[in-house]
Amino acid sequence: MSFPFSLHRRCSACRWPTWVLALGFILAPAWSFAAGISFDDAQRLAAERAPLLKARQSQIAATQEEAVRAAALRDPKLTLGLANWPVTGADAFDFRADDMTMKQIGVMQEFPARAKRQARQAVADRGIEQAEALSVAERLAVRRGAAEAWIALWAAQLEVVALQTLREPASVAIRTAKARLAGGTGTVTDTLATQAAALELENRIDAAEASLEAARAGLARWLGVDPADVEAEDAPPALTELPVAPAALLTSIDRQGPLLPWRSREALAEAEVDAAIAEKRPDWSLGMTYGQRDRTPNGVSRSDMLMVEFAIDLPLFPGNRQDRGVSAKRAELDAVAAEREDARRVQTETVRRALAEWQGLQRQVARKETESLPLARDRAKTALTAYAGGGDLQPWLQARRDEIELHIEHARHLGELGRAWAALAYLLPEESTP
Repeated sequence: MSFPFSLHRRCSACRWPTWVLALGFILAPAWSFAAGISFDDAQRLAAERAPLLKARQSQIAATQEEAVRAAALRDPKLTLGLANWPVTGADAFDFRADDMTMKQIGVMQEFPARAKRQARQAVADRGIEQAEALSVAERLAVRRGAAEAWIALWAAQLEVVALQTLREPASVAIRTAKARLAGGTGTVTDTLATQAAALELENRIDAAEASLEAARAGLARWLGVDPADVEAEDAPPALTELPVAPAALLTSIDRQGPLLPWRSREALAEAEVDAAIAEKRPDWSLGMTYGQRDRTPNGVSRSDMLMVEFAIDLPLFPGNRQDRGVSAKRAELDAVAAEREDARRVQTETVRRALAEWQGLQRQVARKETESLPLARDRAKTALTAYAGGGDLQPWLQARRDEIELHIEHARHLGELGRAWAALAYLLPEESTP
């Protein structure tokens, strides 16, 4: 028996309806309570419900709010004071004794250098870009994870179906062995051997169903639902076709999800270098103070006083201050650039490995579907017919074991093919794919 999977879109159109119908009839008793979900629906729901994507959106909102105030002036300062108040002599602590004693109230505003404000705004803008890049990369990771989980569940369902269909030949073998024993042409050993083969099949089915439950839990994690409510429905995309040509993947490394945060991180490091250079520009401040003087002891009024103050920073010794900061930020930029290049090489290797694995699995799955599985089925059927006609049981037992192992291996290869496909299909953002 072959799994309901075809490597050629032309063939899948004619094979899928029959297999999907058969799958529905076989699985209906066990999963009639479960909600079937298609591959596309799983992708949509995973993107809508992923907590990490909501966290990234909140981070983007936070960086946008910070960017609004990045270049804003600092809050003004209110100053209160008492000037020229005698504290010694006969007039100590007398507000009216000295003509210059006054109560002061003022306001001061600092004005950072324009270059600094522009640099801070640029850093904030690069921070927004980094948050957005992380969000895009996370969305790709969520879609890939949901795709892998759905395909794993789909492959697990097919494995259970394939093994369940082998129950009927096992029952035929048991009935044949009992009939031959009753007719005097069989042995007790053959009868027990057929029963042991049936029990071994049930063990394999139990293991496959356990894997199925684990796959359900994997997909439920992405959808945020109970695993009992999850069932893969319909067919996956054509796992032999990618949204982007393999050659194009190797020429678009810098635009792929794992590299997106690095590009924005390097841009942020460059903006921080400019901000460090801008620290050499002096800030200045302007303050105004109003001083109120009390009347003299004789009742003579004293005029109030106004003071205007201007201050400017003097970065006279930048060698051990601002220049050190610039050097530090440039070193950080060099580190980010080197790390990005390393990440680029790692990503290139990852893509090449994934392409090789994907292409190799295609050939293995195609060979099993067109040659190995039909051959194993015919071999087991022929051996069982020969045994029913009076032949030896051992050829059927061996063919049976080989057929079971082949079905299990095929299901595993289908899952691996799906994972390899997902690893390549979700490398580029949706707007980058044709």
